[in-house]
Amino acid sequence: MQLRNIAIIAHVDHGKTTLVDCLLQQSGAFRENQRVAERVMDSNDLERERGITILAKATSVVWQDTRINIVDTPGHADFGGEVERILNMVDGAIVLVDAAEGPMPQTKFVVGKALKIGLKPIVAINKVDKPDARADEVVNEVFDLFAALDATDEQLDFPILYGSAKQGWMSADPEQPQDSMAPLFDLILKHVAPPQVEAGPFRLLGTILEANPYLGRLITGRITSGTIRANQPIKVLSRKGDLIEQGRISKILAFRGIERTAIDVAEAGDIVAIAGLSNGTVADTFCAPEVEAPLVAQPIDPPTVSMTFRVNDSPLAGTEGDKVTSRVIRDRLLKEAEGNVALKIEETEDRDSFVVSGRGELQLAILIETMRREGFELAVSRPRVVLRRDPATGQLLEPIEEVVIDVDEEHSGVVVQKLSERKADMVEMRPSGGGRQRLVFHAPTRGLIGYQGELLTDTRGTAVINRLFHAYQPYKGDLAGRRNGVLIANEPGEAVAYALWNLEDRGPMMIEPGWKVYQGMIVGEHTRENDLEVNVLKGKKLTNIRAAGKDEAVRLTPPIRMTLERSLAWIDEDELVEVTPKSIRLRKAHLDPHARKRAERAKETGAVA
Repeated sequence: MQLRNIAIIAHVDHGKTTLVDCLLQQSGAFRENQRVAERVMDSNDLERERGITILAKATSVVWQDTRINIVDTPGHADFGGEVERILNMVDGAIVLVDAAEGPMPQTKFVVGKALKIGLKPIVAINKVDKPDARADEVVNEVFDLFAALDATDEQLDFPILYGSAKQGWMSADPEQPQDSMAPLFDLILKHVAPPQVEAGPFRLLGTILEANPYLGRLITGRITSGTIRANQPIKVLSRKGDLIEQGRISKILAFRGIERTAIDVAEAGDIVAIAGLSNGTVADTFCAPEVEAPLVAQPIDPPTVSMTFRVNDSPLAGTEGDKVTSRVIRDRLLKEAEGNVALKIEETEDRDSFVVSGRGELQLAILIETMRREGFELAVSRPRVVLRRDPATGQLLEPIEEVVIDVDEEHSGVVVQKLSERKADMVEMRPSGGGRQRLVFHAPTRGLIGYQGELLTDTRGTAVINRLFHAYQPYKGDLAGRRNGVLIANEPGEAVAYALWNLEDRGPMMIEPGWKVYQGMIVGEHTRENDLEVNVLKGKKLTNIRAAGKDEAVRLTPPIRMTLERSLAWIDEDELVEVTPKSIRLRKAHLDPHARKRAERAKETGAVA
């Protein structure tokens, strides 16, 4: 059977996973009576809840006696490490673009990587059924994008299809809708070259790593050369060519629709998952015993944001989670770094905390959310950017991001003002149809931490922001931090409604009556710039003398709901987010007020010195 390997790449929310659903459906991968979840490739709980793809996944369909291996990739720049790796496995790419939004930052990021390694793209304009679709303009924008990314003449001569993945059709002419995806299938067979097979013994580059409860470690990749059989002896070489381990393959799994099927023999060019080795990981070469040189792995862009993960040492530690020790947290982080090459884990001197670096706040927030669902308790710091020094001049450099904001014209002024306060430079401002404007900025990553919530408030929830790492540039100086101080509990116990009611003048609360608090825990936001210690346990003094006025019923303003992402963006340098399976609490790094004052004095004297 002939083979084709293809990736579907697009910006977040442009319809990749829906398109894969449609291709599986129409190729007969499901039985007619089979019940299938919507967005079947988003198998992870977090992916389903948030409606985004986080992990790259492979599937396959058969069309006219040709097996097409399809890889669904994430659309967020924070998960770009997943995308960079999987492009090694494929020979073609479908670039999916929203007919209304046009090519967005993440499209640019992934297409740039795909063009660089020589893939010939197929452009599919999706969602042409939307009322604000502008398919012809979007095609011109895609061409301009390809030209800006130094595409070759052959790559610029890309075929174009128009359609709607939701309605299940693609066509060469947007005015003549078809009734199926057949034009896309036929174009893949015609335009995408069969996989190039090298001569020699078995070699496979590890691309996706996952753990299976029955088979152990599963490594997915494309076979570059040779064939492989179950129980065959193989070895694993690192990127540098060092021997990591030797062993036998216990199972070979091939992708057949959404299922994985055990097969006896796999040929060069196919994408398969192999089990049986306990140490081999992503970017390692799995090969026959006689092979000496490893396969070349694509370099991965460096991380730009880091956070400190530490053991939870609050008075409520261990009451809600069962995985609380530094050893368990360390093992879990190292396991995550094995499969996610865009993450970097460093141990600190005190052995109770770890510096975790990644592509962005979202990537790290997803890792924290996954860990808390597994029963972990930990405390995490505010995200910090990874700074560098220019080796030639010794100048301090910081990561700069390209920010694209689509916003109603009436709100564009406040967006420009807020971003200029955050040291952003405006690059472009143009109308994007429907009374909206597209603003493009180059902004320091530091200034964007926590900006999304503020943007939605400023624009009444109508703005759409997209970010992408642009380059390292000279440090832009200090930025103004959070303007308000916090309200800090001064005693441990359970919060009382009467006390919270009396404190409402001091600022909005973040806790409810009955919640457990401890000394040093943040319970609200102060209306002024300084921090204030407050008593949230103080009940009403009861006497047997009737008051002249009727007792007022305590009516509390609903508290601010602090989600994980909002908490990480909101806290200051001397504060932590305490994350447990049931709660998210904010606290000061030093719980004791005297220790806080000492740390503040030491910081001030250090700054003066």
